[in-house]
Amino acid sequence: MNAVLNINITPIVKSKLSDLSLENIPFGKYFTDHMLVADYSNGVWKNVEIKPYAPLMLEPSLAALHYGQSIFEGIKAYKLHNGEVAIFRPDENFKRFNLSATRMQMPTVPEEIFIEGMRKLIQIDREWIPSLPDHSMYIRPFMFATDAVLGVKPSDSYKFIILLSPTGPYFSTPMRIYVEEKYTRAVTGGVGFSKNAGNYGSSMYPTSLAKEIGYDQVLWTDAFEHKYLQEVGMMNVFFIIGNQAITPSLEEGTILSGITRMSALVILAEMGLEVVEKKISIDELVAAHKAGTLREVFGAGTAATISLIKELKYQDEIMYFDTASWTIAPELKQRLNDIRQGKVADKYGWMFKVD
Repeated sequence: MNAVLNINITPIVKSKLSDLSLENIPFGKYFTDHMLVADYSNGVWKNVEIKPYAPLMLEPSLAALHYGQSIFEGIKAYKLHNGEVAIFRPDENFKRFNLSATRMQMPTVPEEIFIEGMRKLIQIDREWIPSLPDHSMYIRPFMFATDAVLGVKPSDSYKFIILLSPTGPYFSTPMRIYVEEKYTRAVTGGVGFSKNAGNYGSSMYPTSLAKEIGYDQVLWTDAFEHKYLQEVGMMNVFFIIGNQAITPSLEEGTILSGITRMSALVILAEMGLEVVEKKISIDELVAAHKAGTLREVFGAGTAATISLIKELKYQDEIMYFDTASWTIAPELKQRLNDIRQGKVADKYGWMFKVD
């Protein structure tokens, strides 16, 4: 099946873009004129179409609403300095999406639908991509079970959709982070490595508790000892200790393998740091802070890109950081931005051209 050759395109009558300013636009609030939709049933993907963005008609007994078979990805497209449009590493998101699908007992999506369908959709709505600094087009592919029946079993039918949303900076100022010791995001053998909806739903309550006492997000710890560090909010986390760039290891399957994370690992090594993926405890972090060797702490994710952390609270220990004096995280962010905006040569082949 070649989804691109068989795709049905229904254009909008009048664009919503004329009524919207793309300057300083909030994350995830506005959506472009079109969306891609495909259906899966009887073991086959079909009905691949690009059509006007519109509400869905869903059964109250929809399996996804009751049993949580729902996964998604987060990707960004950029308008390059020469006017071309390119997507940042969608091949890695494609692999991770299907890894999530396999773990959640869902069908994998063919590359011609995921990658080429995305490319065609962005071609159609390319005028929605902001040209401003720290702005981009956020791409949200997602899939959910569509059987209209109650019963704890994998659905036989699914819907795959891609939405586009112009966006500005996610975190515009450095964050205050609370180290979580009671609630757990993921356990070994669970679904922490997959980008499924339940991972995010379960994080909301502990995050709201942290916000009540003035913190922006939580830094998750392991389920057994609440000692070993995992993710910060919806991002991977990095610690610059001495000349090492340390990030928690993916080996136990509790941490999402972030695309920004894997890109940061490459660039940090290029910047001359020793890159270390390992199991790291909060005690090690506190000791490094007291010794004066914990230089920088930051999050890395598609939505947030590189986000500075100005404070970490662990029990009675509060670690403050002078983010204005940092050099590593800002340079990492700048190098990533330069690649994404086409200001430097894409020597890693990370940018997928839309045109």
